[in-house]
Amino acid sequence: MSIIIGLVISLGCILGGYMAMGGHVDVLIQPFELMIIGGAGLGGFIMANPIKVVKDSGKAVAEVLKNAVPKERDYLDVLGVLYSLMRDLRTKSRNEIEAHIDNPDESSIFQAAPSVLKNKELTAFVCDYVRLIIIGNARSHEIEALMDEEINTILTDKMKPYNSISVMGDSFPAIGIVAAVLGVIKAMGKINESPEVLGGLIGAALVGTMLGIILSYCVCGPLAAQIKSVRTKQHRLYIIVKQTLLAYMNGSVPQVALEYGRKTISSHERPSIDAVEQEMMNPGGENKAAA
Repeated sequence: MSIIIGLVISLGCILGGYMAMGGHVDVLIQPFELMIIGGAGLGGFIMANPIKVVKDSGKAVAEVLKNAVPKERDYLDVLGVLYSLMRDLRTKSRNEIEAHIDNPDESSIFQAAPSVLKNKELTAFVCDYVRLIIIGNARSHEIEALMDEEINTILTDKMKPYNSISVMGDSFPAIGIVAAVLGVIKAMGKINESPEVLGGLIGAALVGTMLGIILSYCVCGPLAAQIKSVRTKQHRLYIIVKQTLLAYMNGSVPQVALEYGRKTISSHERPSIDAVEQEMMNPGGENKAAA
């Protein structure tokens, strides 16, 4: 929502200031200039990125528009799943734990946390490292190094839309100059026309430069920044899993290990200790009530 509000403010102030100076809006309506700039930028974007990244960029834009960042319920679901798994690790047999991590879709622990189960990558991350804990041969510092490597790999993949859209945004001012040059070439072809006609043609050409700059600094730049912000917050869920499981491996009881994970959440979004304790007593409580 903020990206839309900001765009409306930016375009409103630009057009409002232009009209206040006595400019005519109809001069700015140059669909072919926009087609040249937008088409060249989109074509370059597709050439520069694999189809998977192109599709993920569309998904990232949709996440920004929906503000798809983890909410308190999402954090509680992750902590609830971790607590249930750590509790069972201390009290149940290996076969019982493996039943949960080998088939999380059928696991009562994961079913109580639909936001975790819906996130297949996060679910696989949790299951993989709980499986390593069950095996029991790896040391905590070895697990930590492996987690860091995987988390960095996941973050690199998630940031590809941010990088690709940033690069496309950086190219728009230069593409706008191309559109302006083409407009000037068109104007030069009518050099014998009256000053009024030439003025309109040159003015239309300069619109290309303006559009390139607006697309770069008022659209792509802010959009890329929002993608980075949203995906960084989504990535925080992996850090919670990492710190919680490492604390457990280093000897903390499940209740204390959860606190290691809870403290990695931003203070503005962090669930209270009471909320976490309630989640331990009744995992997925709100989801069960809704059902």
